[in-house]
Amino acid sequence: MSTREKILGEVLQNQPSSLPLPDISRFRGEKQEVVQKYKAVFESIGGTVFLVDDFSAIQAIIHEQYDPEKRIATTLQQLAGNFESIDPNVAPHTYEDIELAIIQGHFAVAENGAVWLSDEIMGQRIIPYICQHLAVVVKAGTIVPTLHEAYDLIGEGTYGFGGFIGGPSKTADIEQALVLGAHGPLSMVVFILK
Repeated sequence: MSTREKILGEVLQNQPSSLPLPDISRFRGEKQEVVQKYKAVFESIGGTVFLVDDFSAIQAIIHEQYDPEKRIATTLQQLAGNFESIDPNVAPHTYEDIELAIIQGHFAVAENGAVWLSDEIMGQRIIPYICQHLAVVVKAGTIVPTLHEAYDLIGEGTYGFGGFIGGPSKTADIEQALVLGAHGPLSMVVFILK
């Protein structure tokens, strides 16, 4: 047995007992105007929101806003005939030149403009971070008011990998100069399906 295996074995044997998640009912937000609140917050952090009726509207906006000569890929079956399909079985490095990735989000959070993504819907874990531009589709009915409610949804999930993404990647750490695309997409669009 290697040192690594020994350490991991000891960690597994010394796990604390599971405890129930805390009651967060007093932190629930207002469901009224949740779509408008999400839109306002997401746009304030540099993102773009489109309220759409269906996938044909999404397709039209993508053709209008993005260069069709560049690589556009999606995990959504509704758009697969129009754009390249993201294959979870190919090497992640093959996606290094994606201009736009279009993926489904589980839900969105109005309080901070984030969307929740897990590995089961990303196609490849690297997709939302390696693309130049990211588009996420969420259903209006899945937007929750607060992060407390979001954590309530994911608290006991069975996903292997997941994360909240809120707007384009940015940093202003160095000389307080805003840099977009520092460690992720240059821009982010959320399509809210009514």
